[in-house]
Amino acid sequence: MLSPMIGWLDLSAGASGDMLLGALVDAGVPLEVIAAAVSALPVEPVTLTEEAVTRHGLGATRVHVHAPASDVHRTWADVRALLTTAALPGPVRDGALAVFERLAVAEGRVHRVTPDRVHFHEVGALDALADVVGVVAGFEHLGLTELTASPVALGSGSARGAHGVVPVPGPAVLELLAGVPVHAGPVPAEACTPTGAALLAARVHRWTTLPPMRVTRVGSGAGGRDPVELPNVVRLVLGEPAGQPEGPETEGLLLETNVDDLDPRLWPGVLADLLAAGASDAWLTPILMKKGRPAHTLSVLCRPAAVAAVQAVVFAGTSTIGLRVQPVRKVVLQRVPGSVEVLGSRVGVKVAGVDGQVLNVSVEFDDVAALARRTGLPVKEVLRVATAAAHAAHPGASGSLAHREGE
Repeated sequence: MLSPMIGWLDLSAGASGDMLLGALVDAGVPLEVIAAAVSALPVEPVTLTEEAVTRHGLGATRVHVHAPASDVHRTWADVRALLTTAALPGPVRDGALAVFERLAVAEGRVHRVTPDRVHFHEVGALDALADVVGVVAGFEHLGLTELTASPVALGSGSARGAHGVVPVPGPAVLELLAGVPVHAGPVPAEACTPTGAALLAARVHRWTTLPPMRVTRVGSGAGGRDPVELPNVVRLVLGEPAGQPEGPETEGLLLETNVDDLDPRLWPGVLADLLAAGASDAWLTPILMKKGRPAHTLSVLCRPAAVAAVQAVVFAGTSTIGLRVQPVRKVVLQRVPGSVEVLGSRVGVKVAGVDGQVLNVSVEFDDVAALARRTGLPVKEVLRVATAAAHAAHPGASGSLAHREGE
Protein backbone atom coordinates (compact mmCIF):
# COMPACT_ATOMS: atom_id res chain seq x y z
CA MET A 1 0.00 0.00 0.00
CA LEU A 2 1.56 3.27 -1.11
CA SER A 3 0.77 6.88 -0.35
CA PRO A 4 0.03 9.04 -3.39
CA MET A 5 3.01 10.95 -4.76
CA ILE A 6 2.74 14.24 -6.61
CA GLY A 7 5.40 16.28 -8.38
CA TRP A 8 6.05 19.94 -9.14
CA LEU A 9 8.49 21.30 -11.72
CA ASP A 10 10.30 24.60 -11.18
CA LEU A 11 10.72 25.91 -14.73
CA SER A 12 12.14 29.35 -13.92
CA ALA A 13 15.18 28.50 -16.12
CA GLY A 14 13.13 26.90 -18.90
CA ALA A 15 13.22 23.25 -19.90
CA SER A 16 14.86 20.84 -22.31
CA GLY A 17 14.92 17.10 -22.68
CA ASP A 18 18.30 16.67 -20.99
CA MET A 19 17.35 18.97 -18.11
CA LEU A 20 14.24 16.90 -17.42
CA LEU A 21 16.28 13.69 -17.63
CA GLY A 22 18.75 15.09 -15.12
CA ALA A 23 15.97 16.15 -12.73
CA LEU A 24 14.43 12.67 -12.85
CA VAL A 25 17.74 10.91 -12.18
CA ASP A 26 18.67 13.39 -9.44
CA ALA A 27 15.25 12.76 -7.83
CA GLY A 28 15.97 9.05 -7.60
CA VAL A 29 14.91 7.44 -10.87
CA PRO A 30 17.64 4.88 -11.68
CA LEU A 31 19.51 5.77 -14.85
CA GLU A 32 19.20 2.08 -15.80
CA VAL A 33 15.40 2.43 -16.02
CA ILE A 34 15.71 5.30 -18.50
CA ALA A 35 18.55 3.63 -20.42
CA ALA A 36 16.54 0.41 -20.80
CA ALA A 37 13.69 2.29 -22.46
CA VAL A 38 16.07 4.13 -24.79
CA SER A 39 17.85 0.92 -25.75
CA ALA A 40 14.50 -0.56 -26.83
CA LEU A 41 14.36 1.88 -29.76
CA PRO A 42 15.17 0.17 -33.09
CA VAL A 43 17.89 2.71 -33.98
CA GLU A 44 21.66 2.97 -33.75
CA PRO A 45 23.02 2.36 -30.22
CA VAL A 46 22.46 5.28 -27.85
CA THR A 47 24.06 5.38 -24.40
CA LEU A 48 23.42 7.59 -21.37
CA THR A 49 25.81 8.77 -18.66
CA GLU A 50 25.25 11.00 -15.64
CA GLU A 51 27.53 13.73 -14.32
CA ALA A 52 27.46 15.68 -11.06
CA VAL A 53 27.71 19.42 -11.84
CA THR A 54 27.06 22.74 -10.12
CA ARG A 55 25.13 25.73 -11.40
CA HIS A 56 25.66 28.92 -9.35
CA GLY A 57 26.77 26.72 -6.46
CA LEU A 58 23.69 24.50 -6.68
CA GLY A 59 24.46 20.81 -7.08
CA ALA A 60 22.68 19.13 -9.98
CA THR A 61 22.79 16.12 -12.28
CA ARG A 62 23.45 16.38 -15.98
CA VAL A 63 22.53 13.42 -18.18
CA HIS A 64 24.57 13.10 -21.38
CA VAL A 65 23.06 11.35 -24.40
CA HIS A 66 25.77 9.75 -26.53
CA ALA A 67 24.45 9.04 -30.02
CA PRO A 68 26.25 8.50 -33.32
CA ALA A 69 26.14 11.33 -35.82
CA SER A 70 23.02 11.19 -37.98
CA ASP A 71 21.62 13.42 -40.69
CA VAL A 72 18.33 11.51 -40.90
CA HIS A 73 15.34 13.87 -41.04
CA ARG A 74 12.46 11.72 -39.89
CA THR A 75 8.82 12.51 -40.61
CA TRP A 76 6.03 12.06 -38.10
CA ALA A 77 5.10 8.84 -39.92
CA ASP A 78 8.69 7.57 -39.53
CA VAL A 79 8.78 8.33 -35.80
CA ARG A 80 5.32 6.86 -35.29
CA ALA A 81 6.36 3.60 -36.96
CA LEU A 82 9.63 3.51 -35.00
CA LEU A 83 7.90 3.92 -31.63
CA THR A 84 5.07 1.55 -32.51
CA THR A 85 7.50 -1.28 -33.27
CA ALA A 86 9.80 -0.60 -30.29
CA ALA A 87 9.71 -3.13 -27.44
CA LEU A 88 8.45 -0.54 -24.95
CA PRO A 89 5.88 -0.86 -22.16
CA GLY A 90 2.47 0.36 -23.30
CA PRO A 91 2.36 3.54 -21.17
CA VAL A 92 5.87 4.56 -22.27
CA ARG A 93 5.07 3.96 -25.95
CA ASP A 94 1.76 5.84 -25.72
CA GLY A 95 3.38 8.68 -23.80
CA ALA A 96 6.18 9.10 -26.34
CA LEU A 97 3.71 8.97 -29.23
CA ALA A 98 1.64 11.69 -27.55
CA VAL A 99 4.72 13.93 -27.25
CA PHE A 100 5.74 13.52 -30.89
CA GLU A 101 2.17 13.98 -32.08
CA ARG A 102 2.11 17.36 -30.34
CA LEU A 103 5.41 18.22 -32.00
CA ALA A 104 4.07 17.23 -35.44
CA VAL A 105 0.92 19.30 -35.04
CA ALA A 106 2.87 22.34 -33.80
CA GLU A 107 5.52 22.15 -36.53
CA GLY A 108 2.78 21.67 -39.11
CA ARG A 109 1.07 24.87 -38.01
CA VAL A 110 4.34 26.78 -38.08
CA HIS A 111 5.30 25.59 -41.58
CA ARG A 112 1.70 25.48 -42.89
CA VAL A 113 1.78 21.78 -43.79
CA THR A 114 -0.11 18.73 -42.54
CA PRO A 115 1.45 16.91 -39.55
CA ASP A 116 2.36 13.84 -41.66
CA ARG A 117 4.46 16.05 -43.97
CA VAL A 118 6.50 17.51 -41.10
CA HIS A 119 10.24 16.72 -41.10
CA PHE A 120 11.37 16.96 -37.51
CA HIS A 121 15.03 17.89 -38.22
CA GLU A 122 16.51 18.58 -34.76
CA VAL A 123 13.76 16.84 -32.79
CA GLY A 124 13.95 13.80 -35.06
CA ALA A 125 17.60 13.27 -34.18
CA LEU A 126 18.64 10.32 -32.06
CA ASP A 127 19.33 12.38 -28.95
CA ALA A 128 15.84 13.91 -29.04
CA LEU A 129 14.27 10.48 -29.45
CA ALA A 130 16.23 9.38 -26.40
CA ASP A 131 15.17 12.48 -24.47
CA VAL A 132 11.47 11.91 -25.14
CA VAL A 133 11.42 8.17 -24.46
CA GLY A 134 13.70 8.55 -21.44
CA VAL A 135 11.67 11.33 -19.80
CA VAL A 136 8.39 9.49 -20.37
CA ALA A 137 9.89 6.29 -18.92
CA GLY A 138 11.20 8.23 -15.91
CA PHE A 139 7.84 9.73 -15.06
CA GLU A 140 6.09 6.40 -15.56
CA HIS A 141 8.59 4.84 -13.13
CA LEU A 142 7.68 7.44 -10.50
CA GLY A 143 3.95 6.75 -10.95
CA LEU A 144 2.92 10.28 -9.95
CA THR A 145 -0.77 10.87 -9.37
CA GLU A 146 -0.35 14.49 -10.48
CA LEU A 147 2.42 16.57 -12.05
CA THR A 148 2.18 20.34 -11.74
CA ALA A 149 4.58 23.03 -12.90
CA SER A 150 5.42 26.70 -12.57
CA PRO A 151 5.10 29.15 -15.49
CA VAL A 152 7.75 28.40 -18.12
CA ALA A 153 10.68 30.69 -18.91
CA LEU A 154 11.11 30.69 -22.70
CA GLY A 155 14.05 33.05 -23.24
CA SER A 156 14.43 35.87 -25.74
CA GLY A 157 16.55 36.96 -28.70
CA SER A 158 17.20 34.65 -31.66
CA ALA A 159 18.74 31.26 -32.42
CA ARG A 160 19.91 29.39 -35.50
CA GLY A 161 18.01 26.23 -36.46
CA ALA A 162 17.65 23.94 -39.45
CA HIS A 163 15.67 26.59 -41.34
CA GLY A 164 18.01 29.49 -40.48
CA VAL A 165 17.74 32.19 -37.82
CA VAL A 166 14.51 32.00 -35.84
CA PRO A 167 13.19 34.26 -33.08
CA VAL A 168 13.19 33.15 -29.46
CA PRO A 169 10.77 31.97 -28.18
CA GLY A 170 10.66 29.65 -31.17
CA PRO A 171 7.42 29.49 -33.17
CA ALA A 172 6.95 25.77 -32.40
CA VAL A 173 7.50 26.38 -28.68
CA LEU A 174 4.77 29.02 -28.64
CA GLU A 175 2.42 26.67 -30.48
CA LEU A 176 3.13 23.84 -28.06
CA LEU A 177 2.61 25.99 -24.97
CA ALA A 178 -0.49 27.85 -26.16
CA GLY A 179 -2.70 28.41 -23.13
CA VAL A 180 0.16 27.74 -20.69
CA PRO A 181 1.50 30.54 -18.44
CA VAL A 182 4.89 31.59 -19.83
CA HIS A 183 7.37 34.46 -19.57
CA ALA A 184 10.65 35.45 -21.19
CA GLY A 185 12.83 35.06 -18.11
CA PRO A 186 16.15 36.83 -17.54
CA VAL A 187 18.32 34.89 -20.02
CA PRO A 188 18.54 36.42 -23.55
CA ALA A 189 18.77 33.02 -25.26
CA GLU A 190 16.65 29.95 -25.92
CA ALA A 191 15.52 28.68 -22.51
CA CYS A 192 12.86 26.18 -23.59
CA THR A 193 13.43 23.83 -26.52
CA PRO A 194 10.65 22.34 -28.67
CA THR A 195 11.36 18.91 -27.17
CA GLY A 196 11.12 20.32 -23.65
CA ALA A 197 7.93 22.21 -24.51
CA ALA A 198 6.29 19.10 -26.00
CA LEU A 199 7.18 17.01 -22.95
CA LEU A 200 5.74 19.65 -20.62
CA ALA A 201 2.57 20.04 -22.66
CA ALA A 202 2.00 16.28 -22.68
CA ARG A 203 2.91 15.47 -19.05
CA VAL A 204 1.93 18.45 -16.86
CA HIS A 205 -1.60 18.34 -15.49
CA ARG A 206 -1.79 21.81 -13.96
CA TRP A 207 0.25 25.05 -13.92
CA THR A 208 0.65 26.60 -10.49
CA THR A 209 3.02 27.74 -7.81
CA LEU A 210 4.32 25.04 -5.46
CA PRO A 211 1.15 23.21 -4.30
CA PRO A 212 0.53 22.13 -0.69
CA MET A 213 2.67 19.03 -0.18
CA ARG A 214 4.95 17.21 2.22
CA VAL A 215 8.27 17.20 0.34
CA THR A 216 10.13 13.89 0.24
CA ARG A 217 12.68 14.38 -2.55
CA VAL A 218 14.05 17.15 -4.80
CA GLY A 219 15.91 16.57 -8.05
CA SER A 220 17.84 19.21 -10.00
CA GLY A 221 18.61 18.61 -13.67
CA ALA A 222 21.22 20.81 -15.33
CA GLY A 223 21.37 22.09 -18.87
CA GLY A 224 24.58 22.41 -20.85
CA ARG A 225 24.88 26.18 -20.51
CA ASP A 226 25.78 28.07 -17.32
CA PRO A 227 24.41 31.60 -17.80
CA VAL A 228 25.27 34.37 -15.37
CA GLU A 229 21.64 35.33 -14.80
CA LEU A 230 20.44 32.26 -12.85
CA PRO A 231 21.11 28.54 -12.23
CA ASN A 232 20.29 26.71 -15.47
CA VAL A 233 18.39 23.85 -13.84
CA VAL A 234 14.96 22.26 -13.75
CA ARG A 235 13.93 21.28 -10.23
CA LEU A 236 11.56 18.37 -9.67
CA VAL A 237 9.95 18.46 -6.22
CA LEU A 238 8.31 15.19 -5.12
CA GLY A 239 6.09 14.60 -2.12
CA GLU A 240 2.74 13.65 -0.70
CA PRO A 241 -0.25 15.97 -1.10
CA ALA A 242 -0.95 17.97 2.05
CA GLY A 243 -4.53 18.10 3.30
CA GLN A 244 -6.51 21.29 3.69
CA PRO A 245 -5.55 22.91 7.02
CA GLU A 246 -9.15 23.99 7.69
CA GLY A 247 -10.41 20.39 8.01
CA PRO A 248 -13.62 19.09 6.42
CA GLU A 249 -15.21 22.57 6.35
CA THR A 250 -13.58 25.13 4.07
CA GLU A 251 -14.27 28.80 3.35
CA GLY A 252 -15.26 29.89 -0.13
CA LEU A 253 -17.00 32.62 -2.08
CA LEU A 254 -20.04 32.38 -4.33
CA LEU A 255 -20.11 34.89 -7.19
CA GLU A 256 -23.35 35.29 -9.16
CA THR A 257 -24.77 37.47 -11.88
CA ASN A 258 -27.86 37.43 -14.12
CA VAL A 259 -27.19 37.78 -17.86
CA ASP A 260 -29.91 38.13 -20.51
CA ASP A 261 -28.02 39.48 -23.55
CA LEU A 262 -25.08 37.13 -24.18
CA ASP A 263 -24.85 34.90 -27.24
CA PRO A 264 -25.37 31.40 -25.74
CA ARG A 265 -22.57 30.01 -27.92
CA LEU A 266 -20.10 31.92 -25.72
CA TRP A 267 -21.07 30.23 -22.45
CA PRO A 268 -19.00 27.00 -22.83
CA GLY A 269 -15.85 29.06 -23.34
CA VAL A 270 -16.67 31.29 -20.36
CA LEU A 271 -17.16 28.29 -18.07
CA ALA A 272 -13.89 26.73 -19.26
CA ASP A 273 -12.02 30.00 -18.69
CA LEU A 274 -13.44 30.30 -15.16
CA LEU A 275 -12.20 26.83 -14.22
CA ALA A 276 -8.80 27.62 -15.71
CA ALA A 277 -8.69 30.82 -13.62
CA GLY A 278 -9.04 28.85 -10.40
CA ALA A 279 -12.79 28.45 -9.88
CA SER A 280 -13.75 25.33 -7.93
CA ASP A 281 -16.97 25.08 -9.96
CA ALA A 282 -19.03 27.17 -12.37
CA TRP A 283 -22.55 26.59 -13.70
CA LEU A 284 -25.57 28.19 -15.41
CA THR A 285 -29.19 28.22 -14.25
CA PRO A 286 -31.97 29.22 -16.71
CA ILE A 287 -34.17 31.99 -15.28
CA LEU A 288 -36.90 34.40 -16.39
CA MET A 289 -36.13 38.07 -15.77
CA LYS A 290 -38.27 41.19 -15.80
CA LYS A 291 -40.41 41.81 -18.88
CA GLY A 292 -40.43 38.06 -19.48
CA ARG A 293 -36.86 37.95 -20.83
CA PRO A 294 -35.16 34.50 -20.74
CA ALA A 295 -31.74 34.68 -19.11
CA HIS A 296 -29.12 32.73 -17.17
CA THR A 297 -27.71 33.04 -13.68
CA LEU A 298 -23.97 32.47 -13.76
CA SER A 299 -22.75 30.98 -10.47
CA VAL A 300 -19.05 30.60 -9.64
CA LEU A 301 -17.61 28.97 -6.54
CA CYS A 302 -14.00 29.81 -5.70
CA ARG A 303 -11.51 30.30 -2.91
CA PRO A 304 -10.73 33.88 -1.79
CA ALA A 305 -7.26 33.69 -3.37
CA ALA A 306 -8.80 33.13 -6.82
CA VAL A 307 -11.54 35.75 -6.67
CA ALA A 308 -9.61 38.47 -8.57
CA ALA A 309 -8.82 36.16 -11.50
CA VAL A 310 -12.39 34.82 -11.56
CA GLN A 311 -13.89 38.31 -11.55
CA ALA A 312 -11.64 39.32 -14.41
CA VAL A 313 -12.90 36.40 -16.52
CA VAL A 314 -16.54 37.20 -15.77
CA PHE A 315 -16.21 40.86 -16.74
CA ALA A 316 -14.08 40.16 -19.82
CA GLY A 317 -16.08 37.19 -21.09
CA THR A 318 -19.67 38.21 -20.41
CA SER A 319 -21.84 41.32 -20.77
CA THR A 320 -22.54 41.74 -17.05
CA ILE A 321 -21.79 45.00 -15.23
CA GLY A 322 -21.90 43.66 -11.68
CA LEU A 323 -21.50 40.63 -9.42
CA ARG A 324 -23.09 39.45 -6.19
CA VAL A 325 -20.47 38.03 -3.83
CA GLN A 326 -21.28 36.10 -0.67
CA PRO A 327 -19.21 33.89 1.63
CA VAL A 328 -20.10 30.22 1.83
CA ARG A 329 -18.92 27.24 3.87
CA LYS A 330 -18.37 23.94 2.12
CA VAL A 331 -18.18 20.52 3.77
CA VAL A 332 -15.86 18.31 1.74
CA LEU A 333 -14.80 14.69 1.88
CA GLN A 334 -11.13 13.82 2.09
CA ARG A 335 -9.93 13.46 -1.49
CA VAL A 336 -6.91 11.61 -2.82
CA PRO A 337 -5.88 11.61 -6.51
CA GLY A 338 -4.73 8.31 -7.97
CA SER A 339 -4.55 6.37 -11.21
CA VAL A 340 -5.16 2.88 -12.56
CA GLU A 341 -3.77 1.08 -15.58
CA VAL A 342 -6.34 0.66 -18.35
CA LEU A 343 -5.49 -0.86 -21.73
CA GLY A 344 -1.79 -0.17 -21.19
CA SER A 345 -2.23 3.49 -20.17
CA ARG A 346 -2.75 5.35 -16.90
CA VAL A 347 -6.19 6.86 -16.20
CA GLY A 348 -6.64 9.36 -13.38
CA VAL A 349 -8.90 8.45 -10.45
CA LYS A 350 -10.43 10.52 -7.66
CA VAL A 351 -11.01 8.70 -4.38
CA ALA A 352 -13.13 10.40 -1.71
CA GLY A 353 -14.17 9.40 1.80
CA VAL A 354 -14.02 10.20 5.49
CA ASP A 355 -11.80 8.91 8.30
CA GLY A 356 -9.92 6.71 5.85
CA GLN A 357 -13.05 4.97 4.56
CA VAL A 358 -13.67 5.09 0.80
CA LEU A 359 -17.13 6.39 -0.11
CA ASN A 360 -16.82 7.48 -3.75
CA VAL A 361 -14.52 6.53 -6.62
CA SER A 362 -14.60 8.23 -10.03
CA VAL A 363 -12.37 8.25 -13.10
CA GLU A 364 -11.10 11.30 -15.00
CA PHE A 365 -13.32 11.47 -18.07
CA ASP A 366 -10.79 13.48 -20.10
CA ASP A 367 -8.25 10.66 -19.64
CA VAL A 368 -10.89 8.13 -20.71
CA ALA A 369 -11.80 10.12 -23.82
CA ALA A 370 -8.13 10.53 -24.80
CA LEU A 371 -7.52 6.79 -24.37
CA ALA A 372 -10.59 6.02 -26.49
CA ARG A 373 -9.22 8.20 -29.29
CA ARG A 374 -5.83 6.49 -29.15
CA THR A 375 -7.27 2.98 -29.13
CA GLY A 376 -10.18 3.56 -31.51
CA LEU A 377 -12.62 2.07 -28.97
CA PRO A 378 -15.99 3.63 -28.06
CA VAL A 379 -15.74 6.02 -25.14
CA LYS A 380 -18.48 4.17 -23.25
CA GLU A 381 -16.48 0.91 -23.40
CA VAL A 382 -13.27 2.54 -22.15
CA LEU A 383 -15.29 4.27 -19.41
CA ARG A 384 -16.78 0.95 -18.34
CA VAL A 385 -13.36 -0.75 -18.15
CA ALA A 386 -11.76 2.21 -16.36
CA THR A 387 -14.57 2.45 -13.82
CA ALA A 388 -14.34 -1.28 -13.07
CA ALA A 389 -10.57 -1.01 -12.62
CA ALA A 390 -10.95 2.00 -10.31
CA HIS A 391 -13.48 0.24 -8.08
CA ALA A 392 -11.35 -2.90 -8.01
CA ALA A 393 -8.35 -0.84 -6.87
CA HIS A 394 -10.38 1.06 -4.23
CA PRO A 395 -13.16 -1.25 -3.00
CA GLY A 396 -15.97 0.60 -1.20
CA ALA A 397 -16.34 0.61 2.55
CA SER A 398 -13.48 -1.85 3.09
CA GLY A 399 -11.02 0.32 1.20
CA SER A 400 -8.62 2.97 2.41
CA LEU A 401 -7.93 6.48 1.21
CA ALA A 402 -4.26 5.57 0.89
CA HIS A 403 -3.56 5.22 -2.84
CA ARG A 404 -2.71 1.66 -3.92
CA GLU A 405 -0.69 1.95 -7.09
CA GLY A 406 -1.14 -0.88 -9.56
CA GLU A 407 -3.75 -2.88 -7.61
